[in-house]
Amino acid sequence: MRTLISTAFISLDGVVEAPGGEPGYRNSGWTFKDVEFVPEAFEIKGREQEEATAMLLGRVSYQAFSEVWPDMAEFARYRTLPKYVVSTTLTEDDLVTNWGDTTILRSLDEIAALKETEGGPIIVHGSASLNRALSDAGLVDRYHLLVFPLLLGAGKRLFSDTDKDAQKLALVEHAVYSNGLQKQVLDVVR
Repeated sequence: MRTLISTAFISLDGVVEAPGGEPGYRNSGWTFKDVEFVPEAFEIKGREQEEATAMLLGRVSYQAFSEVWPDMAEFARYRTLPKYVVSTTLTEDDLVTNWGDTTILRSLDEIAALKETEGGPIIVHGSASLNRALSDAGLVDRYHLLVFPLLLGAGKRLFSDTDKDAQKLALVEHAVYSNGLQKQVLDVVR
């Protein structure tokens, strides 16, 4: 079974956003403007590219990332990885042609089936709505979180507010950096 890893920049109160910001709330852009940049805090991002064997994205994140990541040297490894986009509305004609093989998945059942295939870790970037659905369905195996020392109030949340059984996590790696950022790598306990 393949490992599904959710990776996110997250505030202490659970807000996530794309690096550089997303429109719609007053604290947008917090990942770059509110915490001093410390390179070692982002080491895990390079490691994710080396260890991942596929990417899973929701439609909104796919459309945002596919406009910029294919041409960015920082994300060169992702060009060659197979990508899976979860969407009920995208068609093959909506996919970019300069970012490698991309497959559209239509349901959580198809994601569960993908996890049963041969291969290594599948990384999920962004995709807040998808992450909530994956977590609620018990499909996330590991979280890579860079926790920013901020309380933001409004914004997209990584975790759902569904009334469900408690999900236990095991902290398998952590670090605290000079800018207050915390790396937390957590395995889902089954």
